Amino acid sequence: MYIHLGGEKIISSAELVAIFDISIEKSSKISKQFVTHAQKQKQVVHISEEEPKSIVVTKQTVYYSPISSATLKKRAHQFFANA
Repeated sequence: MYIHLGGEKIISSAELVAIFDISIEKSSKISKQFVTHAQKQKQVVHISEEEPKSIVVTKQTVYYSPISSATLKKRAHQFFANA
């Protein structure tokens, strides 16, 4: 099963690790450090030029998505509920 993250980006649900609201960057020092480290490793992708609403972590990449974390979690839950 695949999850549409916005724009032209679709990922395999098997690659999904976590979905966070974008506000976690400001409220959690550890998450900010995690994203900063991923940026240094060139593992961060901004899906569109729209304001990001969520951060999607996969096994290899961190995506900034214009779709809300609630919507993405519903999409992911649909897959896991049917699996």
